[in-house]
Amino acid sequence: MGTPNIVVLDYGSGNIRSAERAVAKAGARVTVTSDPALAAAADGLVVPGVGAFAACMAGLVEVGGPRLIAERVAADKPVLAICVGHQVLFGNGIEHGVNADGCGIWPGTVELLHADRLPHMGWNTVEPAPGSELFAGIESERFYFVHSYGVRELPETEDRRITWAEHGGDRFVAAVEQGPLWSTQFHPEKSGVAGGRLIRNWIARL
Repeated sequence: MGTPNIVVLDYGSGNIRSAERAVAKAGARVTVTSDPALAAAADGLVVPGVGAFAACMAGLVEVGGPRLIAERVAADKPVLAICVGHQVLFGNGIEHGVNADGCGIWPGTVELLHADRLPHMGWNTVEPAPGSELFAGIESERFYFVHSYGVRELPETEDRRITWAEHGGDRFVAAVEQGPLWSTQFHPEKSGVAGGRLIRNWIARL
């Protein structure tokens, strides 16, 4: 395969350009678009996200994101979701008293972390799942987090690899790998050399 073609999905959330630059730096050809046809045809799809769960989910629905992600997963086409893009893959999110439905690909509720200091902002280590492809070669590195909400429970399955992290004594899902769908609560595009390696690990799967 030559240079992979990757779409960064533009659904009105922030952080689009930094994701675009990081993926391009990792060696891919990148298009930023909300066009579902281009996103469906791409070798890889990146779903970023910054902001409130309900607002990001509404923007995703506006561009047909939930259906697009589900169809790519069913067709074994790789997707990488980041931060709130990761969160909206779960069943629902509770933020500021608002309970909003997510994509429902994975069971789980995104809720406020139980920590004295929020947001969880800065560098943190993770506990990679055994056999993780996403964290290959960077198992002991630190990654950059900016969030106050997370998922505390996600059942392990035969094909689902879960990476965990901890902040203020509260353990939460830091990343998930399941078939073609991979996601991170942290920002690999802001995580320096380690984040670049993680993105290259994902691109290598294409």
